Amino acid sequence: MKPLRLLKTIPFIFEKKIDMKYLLAFLILSQTLLASEDWGQNGHRTVGETAEQYLKSKASRKIDRILNGQSIADASTYADEIKSDRAYDKYKPWHYANIPFDQTYSEADKNPKGDIVYGIEECIRNLKYEELSKEKEQFYLKMLIHLVGDMHQPLHFGLKEDKGANDFKVKWFYNSTNLHSVWDTKMIESYNMSYTELAESLPELSKTEINDIKAGALLDWVEENRNLTREVYKSAEANENLSYRYMYDWFGVSQLQMKKAGIRLAVILNDIYS
Repeated sequence: MKPLRLLKTIPFIFEKKIDMKYLLAFLILSQTLLASEDWGQNGHRTVGETAEQYLKSKASRKIDRILNGQSIADASTYADEIKSDRAYDKYKPWHYANIPFDQTYSEADKNPKGDIVYGIEECIRNLKYEELSKEKEQFYLKMLIHLVGDMHQPLHFGLKEDKGANDFKVKWFYNSTNLHSVWDTKMIESYNMSYTELAESLPELSKTEINDIKAGALLDWVEENRNLTREVYKSAEANENLSYRYMYDWFGVSQLQMKKAGIRLAVILNDIYS
């Protein structure tokens, strides 16, 4: 249920004099949804907004047609939105890959249900080579947009034993959370910007730096991101309180990752649609 729809329900609740314990539970749920509606999506939308700046005109026109005018930024959150629908459960493993730190992705045993690398490759293959219905084309495009963003959040390559740092417990300004959530949402939330403002604040790069980011193939980008994953795991201790110093040390890295994701997403989309 959308937060706005939840809020519109409040007068009805008071009219019916519902039990206060249920009202309290309702208000907690609505606050949770409102929080997740805002900040959990900003990283992906920033990546989408950035990608649009690097698209070739032909690719941009084709994508606009496929998405019926929806922006890449707006389409970027689709793959998370469908997680609540059991019909899409088989795509959940596409959001991550748990690889031991002493192995490359190519060397490691793969999840037989798929992983983020498989998911990106499957989206590209379908969009480039298959005759798809409009619905299927939208699906794979939206999934691809999201997964390239996920690939650049380093803890999507986290360890299996702690579920990609979801079980790596820390505090964020004295509130209990986990390291994965710090990188997914907490740092971005603390920056307190809309995704358009955040996209504008990403680091300015030279032409040489941009070309370096564009260079290489998917597995090169995977290993680059996994090198950062190892560093992020060393950036905190279990149950440590992370706050201003952590933001100072690491949010610039997070911003650069969003920039890289946007540039590389554009590289992939230009290859498919130009």
